[in-house]
Amino acid sequence: MLNNHEMNRKRAMLEGIIPYNHKLAPLFIRNTLYSLIPEGTEHIYVVGIGSNLINGDSLGPFVGTLLQDLYPEHLSIIGNLQSPLDATTLVPKVSQVTFSENSFVIAIDSVLGSEGIVHSIVVRGGSLQPGKGLGRKLPSIGNCSIMGVILENDSGLEASLFYTSLHLIYKMAMNIAKGISLAIRQFFHYPSDHPLLLIS
Repeated sequence: MLNNHEMNRKRAMLEGIIPYNHKLAPLFIRNTLYSLIPEGTEHIYVVGIGSNLINGDSLGPFVGTLLQDLYPEHLSIIGNLQSPLDATTLVPKVSQVTFSENSFVIAIDSVLGSEGIVHSIVVRGGSLQPGKGLGRKLPSIGNCSIMGVILENDSGLEASLFYTSLHLIYKMAMNIAKGISLAIRQFFHYPSDHPLLLIS
């Protein structure tokens, strides 16, 4: 019989809140994404938001790099470690993109959250508002969002983003990228031996 803690963890994962290091995290991410992608979608865009200069803000670009060139017919990446979408480049770069008809946009960013979900990956339908936790006003983006909860929601912790564990970011990015890859592979009927990532 499951105890209350285990029941709460299972309920949270069903709601799209996934511990970053759970061994089945990529499958939970895939399942949630697959349920959110509308039938008839012809192309998926991944928008990796963040900086390549700040550990705790590098999640989005890291995922973008892991997925780059993986499904060229069905996936486009905007924002990676080489060309990140940070607070100064997000608006001009995204405004240059014409999202194709019947496309679906997945926005990825690291965020601050409540104590109970720190170090979780949150997948949900609807757009993401970059920089909200730090008081920045940037336009919302995405048909769905994947957020890595890096720190507790406390503006005084902003400096801690510089010293966030790279292992945490790496593990989160790998699990998110694998989950997206699995969802695309399933949705567009790629063979099961198609590589999950080009970088491992």
